[in-house]
Amino acid sequence: MKKLLETVGGLLLLFGAAGVVRELTGWFPFLGATRLLTENVSFLQDHAALTNAVIAVVGFVTVMIAESRSR
Repeated sequence: MKKLLETVGGLLLLFGAAGVVRELTGWFPFLGATRLLTENVSFLQDHAALTNAVIAVVGFVTVMIAESRSR
């Protein structure tokens, strides 16, 4: 269970951070997994950078929960 949480959290953190960088600079078009969410949900289209930041924070929290479960 710990490995699964670490993997999912790491991917969320990676995709969220890449999404923020992509929204602010235009880089990382190949890491566009969160773009599917931000472009297809109408109320998230105007807040794509914030949505990606929230995804990155959720990934970070998930990794921290996985780390605390081992102790």
